[in-house]
Order: sequence, then structure tokens, then C-alpha cells
Amino acid sequence: MTELNWIIVLSTSLIPLVVGFAYYNDKAFGKAWMKHAGLDEAQLRQGSMARILGFTWLMGLLLAVFIMPIVLHAIHVMSLVADAGAGSAAQEDAAAYLAKYGGNFRTFKHGAFHGFMTAIVGVWPVVGINALFERRGWRYTAIHVGYWAIVFALMGGVICAFA
Repeated sequence: MTELNWIIVLSTSLIPLVVGFAYYNDKAFGKAWMKHAGLDEAQLRQGSMARILGFTWLMGLLLAVFIMPIVLHAIHVMSLVADAGAGSAAQEDAAAYLAKYGGNFRTFKHGAFHGFMTAIVGVWPVVGINALFERRGWRYTAIHVGYWAIVFALMGGVICAFA
């Protein structure tokens, strides 16, 4: 495994903002989301957009770090020998293994698949449970899970292929 490209990781944290701008636009799912969330345009104009966008980027950064070990399998190899000590035979074996196989499955397609699956098995249950207790319908859940499936697929793909 080569050195991690933190510029790509930081850039990837912008994906939720970019996708959200398009996805929650009135011409896409914006009107449906507002209807099912019980919001109107006046309510959406409230609050500090700088704060909302800043915290969205920060949360995007946390998501990028979260998804990294899901799409970069080589991270797990070194975690198995982390406590063996620097220069130990275990770490040397792991480094040799990574030198030979660490680049396998480092494609956009592979990362996008794992990102999408993370949204389905991780995000969908969380959003679904919240929606149940908030008494929201299945469309509300579908709108949000669709957004997160796109975001996680793109984040996973970018990190896996370029980070």
C-alpha cells in the first residue's frame, strides 16, 4: 500500500456538499424532500448557511475517514500487526505482503461498490429507524437513503482509486 493521499481525502469530504446541492435542488428531490420533511422555503432560509455548510464539510471529513478502512482493505493488514513493534518480523511480513498485494482492488468501481453497500447496510437502518420514530413515511426514508447511497458510492470510489 502506498502512502495515503490526504489531499484526496480532504477533497472527498466535499462530496456530500456537491451532491446535496444537486440532489436536494427543486428540480431533483428538493420539493419532495421539503414536503415529506414538513418544511417550507421560509424555514429553510433560517439559520446561518456558513455554519451549516461548514459543519457539513466537517461531517463529510469524518465520513471520509470512516469509509477509508471500508474501501482500502490493506489498512486492515497493518492493524493486525500494529502491536508487534516497529521492525518486528510480523511487521516486515505485513509490509512484504502489502508491497506485493496492497494495490489490489484499488479501483473506483470497487470503492463505489463498498461505499454503496455501506449506505444500504449502515445508513438505511439508521435513517429508517429515525423515520419510524419521527412518523415519517417510506418516501422520506427513500429520499435520504438515495442521497447517502450516491454520496457513499462516490466517496468510496474516489478514496479507493485515488487516496
